[in-house]
Amino acid sequence: MRALCGAIIAAGAMIGLGLTAIGVGLRFQSFGNARHEYTDQIWGAPSLMLMMIVLLIGAGIGLGIAFLGLAYHHHRRHHEMLRYTTPRSEPPLAA
Repeated sequence: MRALCGAIIAAGAMIGLGLTAIGVGLRFQSFGNARHEYTDQIWGAPSLMLMMIVLLIGAGIGLGIAFLGLAYHHHRRHHEMLRYTTPRSEPPLAA
């Protein structure tokens, strides 16, 4: 369940990043020279850049949750398998 939640968070962030990239492309497609003539600063929209940074952080968190969730899932399954394969000194209570 943890891995699924992380994958959903990461997928939402990836969709958001794609939409933000389209928005940035549409916003700046008509700009020939990206530098301001007097201040020599690069033109940009701070709100779009802030959205992109937040979505990148969200994608990183989602991927981290997904990978850690899968690692924890495999760790638990490994211990379940060890329970059935290791010999015991006494028989199980119920067969």
